[in-house]
Amino acid sequence: MARIDRRDALAAAIIALTAGLATTLPAFDRLRGFSIDVLTGLKWHLLGETRQPAASSVVVVALDEETYRTQPFAGTPSIAWTREIGRVLTAIVEGGAKVVGFDIVYPHSIEESQLPFGDQTLGARVGGFDRDFLRALYLASRDGKVVLGEVQFGDQPMLPSPGQRFAVGQQKNIRALIVDPDVDDVIRRLPLSFVVDGASVPSMAVELAARALASTPEFAPDGRMTLAGYHVPSAKPNTVTLNFEGGADDIPTFSLADLRACVEKGDTEFFRRQFDGKVVIFGTLTDTSEDLKITSKRFATAPEGARAARCALALPPGGPTFHRHFISGVYIHATAANNLIQRNALTEFGRIGAAMVAIAFSGLVGAAALWLAPVGAAIAYLGAVLVWTAVGVVAFAHARALPLTEPFVAGMFALAATIGYRFVIADKDKRFLRRSFALYLAPAVLEKMVATNKPPELGGETRIVTVYFSDVAGFSAFSEKLAPAEIVAVMNEYLSAMADIIEEHGGFVDKYIGDAVVAVFGAPHEDAHHARNAVRAALRCRHRLEEMNRSGTALMGHAIGQRIGLNSGEALVGNIGSRRRFNYTAMGDAVNLASRLEGANKYFGTSIIASDATVALAGPAFVWRELDAIRVMGRSGSINIYEPLAEAGQETADQLARTAAYAEGLARWRAGDFVDAARWLERLADVDPPSAVLADRARKLAAHPPGPGWEPVNALEGK
Repeated sequence: MARIDRRDALAAAIIALTAGLATTLPAFDRLRGFSIDVLTGLKWHLLGETRQPAASSVVVVALDEETYRTQPFAGTPSIAWTREIGRVLTAIVEGGAKVVGFDIVYPHSIEESQLPFGDQTLGARVGGFDRDFLRALYLASRDGKVVLGEVQFGDQPMLPSPGQRFAVGQQKNIRALIVDPDVDDVIRRLPLSFVVDGASVPSMAVELAARALASTPEFAPDGRMTLAGYHVPSAKPNTVTLNFEGGADDIPTFSLADLRACVEKGDTEFFRRQFDGKVVIFGTLTDTSEDLKITSKRFATAPEGARAARCALALPPGGPTFHRHFISGVYIHATAANNLIQRNALTEFGRIGAAMVAIAFSGLVGAAALWLAPVGAAIAYLGAVLVWTAVGVVAFAHARALPLTEPFVAGMFALAATIGYRFVIADKDKRFLRRSFALYLAPAVLEKMVATNKPPELGGETRIVTVYFSDVAGFSAFSEKLAPAEIVAVMNEYLSAMADIIEEHGGFVDKYIGDAVVAVFGAPHEDAHHARNAVRAALRCRHRLEEMNRSGTALMGHAIGQRIGLNSGEALVGNIGSRRRFNYTAMGDAVNLASRLEGANKYFGTSIIASDATVALAGPAFVWRELDAIRVMGRSGSINIYEPLAEAGQETADQLARTAAYAEGLARWRAGDFVDAARWLERLADVDPPSAVLADRARKLAAHPPGPGWEPVNALEGK
């Protein structure tokens, strides 16, 4: 992860602001409504039916394929269906319907036909044909229960025939069926009103809802409308945003053929059960109709058909099979009326609100792009998209349309732009630092420097650390047998293996001094278990060197030994040196003592020695053998030293036996019983170098007893 500084944060903020504001531009309008389409589809596919069709306030009477195939309609043009439509209209009104609207327009009557028919015109021959239909319209309009539709074609409206207009009392019962597609020709909203002679006249859907609620719509100057106390949400003035349920059965639909047969049957109770208190809309429902529209329901459509309760005719076999991304126009007006009556029209974010969401979303994505690697940032973006989409679906189920397109597009732009900014500007210095110092600084030091985005500078701090000091045993004698190129190859192999283990355990290699390795645990990064990690690394290094010696190839057939000293304590760690050249290193008595402990291995025949300070910090995680109390050159005080044998739980029975025997001999030696100590330790001298060394010292003291004031401390004469 990258550290974010003020400059980068400001750049990300500018990118997010630019991306968010760009979504308000007119060029973005073709994508703006796509969010509603996607949310409508997701709600339907993920949540299924959220509103029961029986609870719909609006139902549709369809002039459907079944009607066109059923007698007496089959083979007859629909202009001649008016008498049967009038009979069904009367039955619906008498069944208790609140209001009936017509999404079909008959601009002419068959009685107006001028086609010659014998010595008269067809119209004259069928005079009075529409009488029953006109009477039905008149009786329904008298109680305000019918509204005819009109459609605007260019500059000329397509109105109902003169007889129909007269029957319903002219314009007071005629309303426009005009829809208002977005710039991408998708219908997501419906106009609330139209201005006629300077006055606002409600659209068909508003008129039907108003009559159903027995309320007069109130239009504000800014295009907003209130109906029966419901302030209709309008992101675009003078429109209602359609809240489609999805599927095909959300608006119950009845076939005109079945209802006509029901009238013939005389089943008035059926009409009362199905239409009492409902808004009814007559409309065309066929797969070849010219009144097919693409709406925000386009991703949530299903085969349409008259699948409401049946009265007289059996449901045609197979049912409707046509499935498309557009729907019959009657459902647009039916959905709008339903939304107004049930007060669940969609509430949209306006252009500014959507831009604010886009800015916030792209800001989060930009922060992720600064904080994470490109792949991680892309995954974070996709995760944010999924989370916001899920929130959007839940909100949409409650009639709140959150913007998706704007934030997702803005977020994608912010992701790409921020990653580009990092590559060109923000990470340029970091790449330079890595290239410049990767071969000279420990990875931990380099990452700390890169994280702060600062080159190294003089300075340090006092910290408790564990210092690891190792050397190759007998390097001088070993190197005399090899050519310089062989020495370099062997040492590179050895030092690489040891450094890898040290870094795996959280240490950093401070420096190489010839064949020696100086490493520090607990800096530059904090490590509460630095002593434990240092001891574990030392054991691993010893084991790895044994493997390399056994292999015969890792070190070009040469076997080498190793001595390691471990000490914990306060040290000054930081960038130390001159102003022109310095290293991140550790200084202090803790470092010097680790060096002395490395050398002390020569006096005990061991490969690893740790101070009592390291043992105290590492604790019972390891099996220890106390070797002695020593005084090293340059220090007046003594320290107890220990040999780590294995990690706790991995020790062998032989190691435990030697440790116990050595501890007994050491105790007798410290008590001044040199003869007994030597006798006790000699039993292990052939297989345990520390026992042989201490036994030899005990024998010498037994032969030449020390004077008064002797203390059991081994003063080492060399480094």
